[in-house]
Amino acid sequence: MISYLQVENLSKYWSELPLFDGISFSVSEGQKVAMIAKNGAGKSTLMDIIADLETPDSGKSSLSNDISIGYLRQNPDLNPEDTVLEAAFNSSGELIQAVKNYEKALENHDPRLLDSAIERMNVLNAWDFELRIRQILTQLKITDVNQQIKFLSGGQKKRVALAHILIDEPDFLILDEPTNHLDLEMIEWLEKYLEKAKGTLFMVTHDRYFLDRVCNEIIELEDNTIYKYKGNYSYYIEKREERINSMNAEIDRAKNLFRTELEWLRKMPQARSHKSKYRTEAAYVLQEKASKRRVEDEVELTVQGKRLGSKILNIKNLSKAFGDLVILDKFSYNFARLEKIGIIGKNGSGKSTVLNMLTGALQPDSGTIDVGETISFGYYRQDGINFNPGDRVIDVIKEIAEVVDMGNGNRMTASQFLNYFLFPPESQFNFVEKLSGGEKRRLYLCTILIKNPNFLILDEPTNDLDIMTLNVLEDYLRNFQGCAIVVSHDRFFMDKIVDHLFVFEGEGQIKDFPGNYSDYRDWAEAKEKEQRIPEKKEKVAKPKPVKEGVRKLSFNEKRELEQLEKDIASLEDEKRAIETAMNSGDCGSEELVIKSQRHGEIRDLLDDKELRWLELSEQES
Repeated sequence: MISYLQVENLSKYWSELPLFDGISFSVSEGQKVAMIAKNGAGKSTLMDIIADLETPDSGKSSLSNDISIGYLRQNPDLNPEDTVLEAAFNSSGELIQAVKNYEKALENHDPRLLDSAIERMNVLNAWDFELRIRQILTQLKITDVNQQIKFLSGGQKKRVALAHILIDEPDFLILDEPTNHLDLEMIEWLEKYLEKAKGTLFMVTHDRYFLDRVCNEIIELEDNTIYKYKGNYSYYIEKREERINSMNAEIDRAKNLFRTELEWLRKMPQARSHKSKYRTEAAYVLQEKASKRRVEDEVELTVQGKRLGSKILNIKNLSKAFGDLVILDKFSYNFARLEKIGIIGKNGSGKSTVLNMLTGALQPDSGTIDVGETISFGYYRQDGINFNPGDRVIDVIKEIAEVVDMGNGNRMTASQFLNYFLFPPESQFNFVEKLSGGEKRRLYLCTILIKNPNFLILDEPTNDLDIMTLNVLEDYLRNFQGCAIVVSHDRFFMDKIVDHLFVFEGEGQIKDFPGNYSDYRDWAEAKEKEQRIPEKKEKVAKPKPVKEGVRKLSFNEKRELEQLEKDIASLEDEKRAIETAMNSGDCGSEELVIKSQRHGEIRDLLDDKELRWLELSEQES
């Protein structure tokens, strides 16, 4: 296989602290590789080095000269003055330029430019390409192509940057957290798109279903060592456990041998000079190995929230709208003790708005929210991180509480609490400004939980958190003795945590679904499949009075007319089915080309048959 990426002895330091030191790995043609590492391990920095946007302190990273590269940064760097169209089609390729000019002519309603653009599209045979681009833009909900980048939200910018990369169809895709800021529908579309794509992929993501379904190799960066696993996420979990058990067994053997060697080293100092120098050196090697027992970051958070009374939170006929956009329409619900509810819905459907109303940050248009006297909210907001960069990690927590009351007379210091959330003592005196994005989110989560709430509201808590932290949070929530509402696009996380779902269906309607996210998807797909079954309706021509002086149809012509009606109906059904398939995101590039060609053939056939049908209908009328 052709090597697309070669990383050799690469090192990068942040001040005096190493992000990674002397790491090596490669990615070859056709591989779909994901890197897993803790927050703060330098994953995004590594991506920038690979894309030649950052320089390493030592070592080298090289990409093949014969391939095209597409790099999606975690926070895309787009020109704020560009329009969406300019950003999405920011490429010099002939086909892309032709489609860009065609799209501009359509938007500007310029007949002269449109004629010229269509002629160029015909010359380059670019219509199939244009159809594929339309599919990508539609699936990513990019509709207003004239809007300037500076007016877009972070999620919209991410989608535009992703569209640009997918439109370019590079040989090698490098993606840093591609699912962040995408809603569930888009995540599932992108997952299927990359799963079927034949290109080469190197990415960082914490979405475990995404990892499991897209990748065929996992690279783990841990303790400055690269471990490779030839399989998906499920395979990685299994083999990682085997590796740790094997390593611990080896360390146990080293400890036993070290005890023997230690006894020998302590015997008769005057005799040591007569002993083998090799054996003395080997004893020190054993000592080093014996001290390296693997300790997993296991956190058993049993912090007991404040006592819950009999009344939790009662909502009655709650309504909210912004102009014509209806967020809630007479929604009612009484929360029960210890229940954990997931909220799902498209971006912009009002999920965060509802959370703000529940906590009193926003007032409803009508209806009531009755909060129990014992309720203490802990609200994790998407945009809630607001630390002083010059503060140390431990000081951020101590400002809230020096000690946490865990219930049953147990107490925990701020330092112990941080250690539970994977901030070991040596990192607790780091300045906040030196933390990675994921570490800041983890610290923000600690500031919410250390307040000992009994009703948690978590708005996208999984964004930017590494898989290790996600496991910690999942364990905490499963054992949490309070109520929780969770908004998340992490399907794996939702499946592990929630009892049931509030599904935001639009137009103010919320469906209470009894089950987790996977249960809901199975139900929704089954329902959608039922609705897609076409009802075969035959077109019946209305009897028309026969006009005098007009020739009646012959027997064969009547048969032809009847057959034309059937053929036209059948071709229309096929045309709709092809359009649905092309817009579903399930088609690979080759299949899209075939369907596009067939789509063109059907249009031509329909033109011919409808023209003939009109001729015969005129004679019959």
